[in-house]
Amino acid sequence: MFTTTGSRGLYKAPLSKGLLLVLNGLTVMLTLLPQYQELFLYNLQAVTQQHQVWRFLCGRLFCLDVKDAFCSSLLIYNFRIFERRFGTRKFASFLLGTWCLSALMDFLLAQAFQFLFDYEVEELPAGLLAPVFSLFVPFYLLIPRMPVTQVLGHIHITNKSLVYIVGLQLLTSSPFMWLLALSGLISGGLYHSNVLWLQKLLFVPMWVSRIGRYILEPLFSSSQPSNETPLGMGATLDIQRQQRMDMLDQQLLLAQYNEARRNTRHQPQSGLLQWTRLFPSLRHRGQNRPPLQPRPQAQTPPSTQPPLLDNSPVAEEQVARLVEMGFSRIDALEALRASNNDINMATNFLLQH
Repeated sequence: MFTTTGSRGLYKAPLSKGLLLVLNGLTVMLTLLPQYQELFLYNLQAVTQQHQVWRFLCGRLFCLDVKDAFCSSLLIYNFRIFERRFGTRKFASFLLGTWCLSALMDFLLAQAFQFLFDYEVEELPAGLLAPVFSLFVPFYLLIPRMPVTQVLGHIHITNKSLVYIVGLQLLTSSPFMWLLALSGLISGGLYHSNVLWLQKLLFVPMWVSRIGRYILEPLFSSSQPSNETPLGMGATLDIQRQQRMDMLDQQLLLAQYNEARRNTRHQPQSGLLQWTRLFPSLRHRGQNRPPLQPRPQAQTPPSTQPPLLDNSPVAEEQVARLVEMGFSRIDALEALRASNNDINMATNFLLQH
């Protein structure tokens, strides 16, 4: 939605789809039935003084504020890329681990705030908010930042800017939302860094994953998007155009990828040139054109093309960033060569294939 993850919707993201449908559905029901909202308040005073431990479960799952539910849904939809990249079980383990850690952090931060400022925090915003904030940790560390445009010539807008803006909107929606955000970021950092082997202690067991695969996944799985969307399904022309552009981008990138693997000399093709006129994002960037491997000497007719630049190798920094995301060095090199050193296109290609 915001980052370059393609236009595949919730395909291969059943857990994200389930969270969006179930949590938002219950939020709407609680909005229509306000007499039951008392059961889902995240009341720390009731937990500590009245020992209502069940409020940790009810108060930390369902949002009572529609605005909080909307912002958190946008973030969950955007963070579905991690479920595609690492798998549903690892994504669920991350959410479970950060949910448990943030419950402890909420209590510790509330006690620290009371000790420092002599003010007791009685109630916190309800909902799956701290785990959502914890996903900003892998989002900041693993997703590369690509410049998109500039505002007033000085303010850089990247592919991650809108996600941070939505997170800032969620942060300022309630007085003590900052406490949940800090708790989520600390929990996400601890779990992502595997401090004290937390990833081996807090995870979704394999038997639970199998039950979810056979029972819940058929309910929330999404079919693979087709190449074209019929107008009868209510699709707009803009959506169809974007899907066709993504499909053509992938086809052209795959053709360049295969060509780089064969180490063949670049030859002009009329079809490719026509498509690149339509899609400026895939134009060859003269100085960023990667060098090709030298071929054995043979009797070849003289070429009328200008020679490729030999002093523009693949940037090692871009290769390192792709390797840090979990891709092999060979795949990273070939993807960067195929995309003319465009890390944005290379990342998109490796995620889609």
